[in-house]
Amino acid sequence: MSDSTRNALVSDAIAKKFETEKATPYTRWVASEGLDIIDAMHVANLHTVDLKPWARRGGKGVYLNHDASRTSNDCYVCEIAPGGELAPQRQLFEEMIYILDGRGSTSVWNEAGRKVSFEWQAGAIFAIPLNTSHQHFNGSGKDAARFVSVTNGPVIINAFGDTAFVFGTPFDFKDRFSGESDYFANKGEQKGLLLDTNFVADAINLPLMAAKERGAGGGHIRFSMARGSMNSHISQFPVGTYKKAHAHGPGAHVIILSGEGYSLMAPEGEPSRQFDWQEGSMIVPPNMWMHQHFNTGSTPARYLAFKAEGVSIRNAQGVPKAWISRRVGGHQVDYADEPAQVREGFAAALARVGLEPRMDAAYQAELADLPPARA
Repeated sequence: MSDSTRNALVSDAIAKKFETEKATPYTRWVASEGLDIIDAMHVANLHTVDLKPWARRGGKGVYLNHDASRTSNDCYVCEIAPGGELAPQRQLFEEMIYILDGRGSTSVWNEAGRKVSFEWQAGAIFAIPLNTSHQHFNGSGKDAARFVSVTNGPVIINAFGDTAFVFGTPFDFKDRFSGESDYFANKGEQKGLLLDTNFVADAINLPLMAAKERGAGGGHIRFSMARGSMNSHISQFPVGTYKKAHAHGPGAHVIILSGEGYSLMAPEGEPSRQFDWQEGSMIVPPNMWMHQHFNTGSTPARYLAFKAEGVSIRNAQGVPKAWISRRVGGHQVDYADEPAQVREGFAAALARVGLEPRMDAAYQAELADLPPARA
């Protein structure tokens, strides 16, 4: 697949007609932060990705923005120096955080209630309540702390166009946060696949629920955090298995929590590209690209996906179409309909590390509920 096909490049004459629309308030603001901006369809290792000093925040950072950064959400990695802290900030956009390395604490406050502080370490997930002041602290005097964050900042900054307003509005959303002392307690109510919580202490070992709809006998759990519109989920699949191919809207940032393997991704009708991953890697499927995840390691593979709910494509019953067979109008490819080279390539990849596929049970289980093939 050539670059010109993948990037849909056009002539300079056509591009010039849209030149004034290329930059947005958001892209201009990101550029003003003084950080590198990486086209982040695939990041091999979030733990080691290069960072630059971030003067405004008082730490180091890098933006990992793909096509969703113009429409729905963005991503950045930030590091706090040993014994250090970031500058306080408040913002009119939502933010979800996964701790990559280290330990520390965060304080959150507004005028509606008292300041709440909580501790975290590597593997924790939490969200910042909308427009609350917050500050992150490194709890170690020896080691740096590093986190990856996904926000819906592009939507908000582009809507208002004034970053002084976005970062300086004093309004308190009391229904989101009012200084509750147990707001960030490690607890939650399970509602189907959804865990209603504001803090997960250990995403790597969190118990999951069965989700046979995604294939391979995997586990799944979804989160609603800080009463916001952004969402996240964790999926896991066993040794020698792989997930069903599917497509969805832009902005899903897939962070590998454990295991090793690869993902296949491609626009509809084009050959797939392979992206290898391990713990700490990140995959960002572009808008409506077919993608599929394969476990080639000796342990279960688990990943965390952050995204904005605004890009979720659902049916009339509220079910994501990425969970629904293409045979009935969804965006998920049944095992029975995938190209033969998918299975052959997976078997070959496992053979190279002395393993064998364990997919026969998944193939058979699918047949029981497989809709009739479409003409």
